[in-house]
Amino acid sequence: MLDWLSADGKKLLATRVLRTFAYGYLAVVLGLYLDQLGMSKIQIGLIFTAAIAGSALMTVLWSLVADRYGRRRTIQTMAVLMAVGGLLFAITSDFWILVVGAFTGTISATSSEVGIFQTVEQAILPQTAPNERRTWLFSIYNTAANFAGALGSLAAASVGFFAAQGLHGVDAYRPLFVLYAVVGLLNLVIFLTLSDRVELAKVEGERRFLGIHRSSGTVAKLSLLFGLDAFAGGFVVQSVVAYWFFLRWGFDPTTLAVIFFWVGVLSGLSLLLAGWLAERIGLLNTMVFTHLPSQILLVLVPLAPVSWLAVALYLARMSVSQMDVPTRQSYTMAVVDSDERTATAGITNVARTTATAISPTFAGMAFSAAALGLPFFIAGALKIVYDIAIYFTFRDVRPPEEIERRQRRQAERTLASGAD
Repeated sequence: MLDWLSADGKKLLATRVLRTFAYGYLAVVLGLYLDQLGMSKIQIGLIFTAAIAGSALMTVLWSLVADRYGRRRTIQTMAVLMAVGGLLFAITSDFWILVVGAFTGTISATSSEVGIFQTVEQAILPQTAPNERRTWLFSIYNTAANFAGALGSLAAASVGFFAAQGLHGVDAYRPLFVLYAVVGLLNLVIFLTLSDRVELAKVEGERRFLGIHRSSGTVAKLSLLFGLDAFAGGFVVQSVVAYWFFLRWGFDPTTLAVIFFWVGVLSGLSLLLAGWLAERIGLLNTMVFTHLPSQILLVLVPLAPVSWLAVALYLARMSVSQMDVPTRQSYTMAVVDSDERTATAGITNVARTTATAISPTFAGMAFSAAALGLPFFIAGALKIVYDIAIYFTFRDVRPPEEIERRQRRQAERTLASGAD
C-alpha cells in the first residue's frame, strides 16, 4: 500500500496522525476547560488568540532558518515545545502561565495543524512522491489527519470517564493535556528517524531574501488572499464553535465529542473526494466551487431555531468546507520553484496563522455581549469575498500537471482530426 510513497513520507503521515488526534480532543475541551478554571469569555478568547499567534510567530521564525538549521532539527525542536506546552496546561491554572504555554506555538485551538510542523512537512512531501501523485498525497495527508482528529474529538468524552474515577472539575480534563505532551514526545522519536533526503537539496545560484525569487508576486498574492480566508475562519475555529454550542445549547463534553467526531469523519471523506475532483476540474476550481456553498451553510447555523438543525447545518458545512485544503496546498507547491517551497509554505502559513490569531478575541467579545451569531455571519461573508477574489486572480495560473494534461488532450484531438 502506498508503494509510490517513500519511507520518509510514510513517517510524516504517522506523525501527522498522532498530532491531529491530540488536536481533535483539545479543540473540543479547551474552551470548556478554561471555563471550568473560572476564566472570563474574553480571557478564553485571549488564550485562543495566544495559541494561534504563537503558532504564527514560530512559523515566521522557523521558516526563515529551517532549511539552514535543518528541516529535521526544526520539527524535532517543535515536538519538544509541544510536550512542554501540554505539560504547562496540565499543571497550572494561572492565566498568564497558560498564555505563555499557548504561545509556545504548539497548542491547537482549531483542531488543525499548528506551528512549523505543517510548513516543513508541506515542503518535504512533494519530494517523497512522483509529481502526478502530489495532489493525492496531500489528500491522503489531510484525510488521515481528519480521521485521526475525529477519533480525537471522540476521545474528549473521556472527561466523563475521568470524572467517574474520582477526578472532579478541572482535574477531569488534565489527563488529556498530559497525553498531549506524550504525543509531542512520540513525534520527536519518529522525527529522529527521518533520513537525510528530507533536507533541502543544494541549489546553485544566489539565495534571495526569505528564499523566494521568481515567484515573489505569486506568493504575495496568495498570502494576502489566504490571510483573508484565515481571518474569517478565525471567528469559527473549532474551539470557538464547540464553546458556542456549549453557550447556545448547553452541550456537554460527551455531546460535543460525538458532534466533532462526525465533523472529522465527514471532512476526511470529502478530502479523498478532493483529489478525484481536482483531476477532473482543476485545483483552483475545486478550491473555489466546493468552498462557496459551505459558507452559505455556515451563516445558517446560528439562525437554526432548534439544536438538532444547528448541528445538521454545521455537519453539512464541514462535509464540503475542507476540500480546499489539500488542493490549496498542492496548488501552492505547484506554482513555485522547488527551492522556494519551504519559504512559500512558511510565508503563506504565517499569513494564515497570523490572520487567524486576531479573530478569536473578537469572537469572545461577541459572546460576552450575547451576540452569539455574529462570528458566523462575519466569517461567512468574508469567506465568500475570498472565494471570488482568488478565482479571478488565479484563474489563468495553472500547475504543471494541468498544463501537461491540457497539452496531451490537444495533441490527442489533433491526432484524431488528422486521422479523419
